[in-house]
Amino acid sequence: MTIALGSDHGGYDLKEAIREHLEKRGFTVRDFGTHDKSSCDYPDFGIAAAKAVASGECERGIVVCTTGIGISIAANKVPGIRCALVHETTSARLTREHNDANMIALGGGFVGELLGREIVDVFLDTPFSGEEKHVRRINKVMELDQR
Repeated sequence: MTIALGSDHGGYDLKEAIREHLEKRGFTVRDFGTHDKSSCDYPDFGIAAAKAVASGECERGIVVCTTGIGISIAANKVPGIRCALVHETTSARLTREHNDANMIALGGGFVGELLGREIVDVFLDTPFSGEEKHVRRINKVMELDQR
């Protein structure tokens, strides 16, 4: 599985820890930046990672800024993306089971490296339930991309 990563300067340290963790697990990682802690704009990196997921170049995406809020909003502007802001493992599991999220956003100012790795593992290892009610709800949301 190929994973898209993106962060701004506020999420750089957590993104780097996640990148190393993913590589140790054997995933292919596409890092869309940023590549240092210089001040930068989260939409540039969140949107680049989201476009890679939406196009199918990457199967899933993980984006990080200081709070996770801005970069999740940016990623969700890309048609085909369902990016959930998560700060703990239960939400990471449920967003896969119920929402078939293809991306998650984390807040580097709220989530430490250990918890971040646990969240990522749950997100990547949890399958979508496929339940009809969840499919129906996702389809209603995704119809908005067609407007």
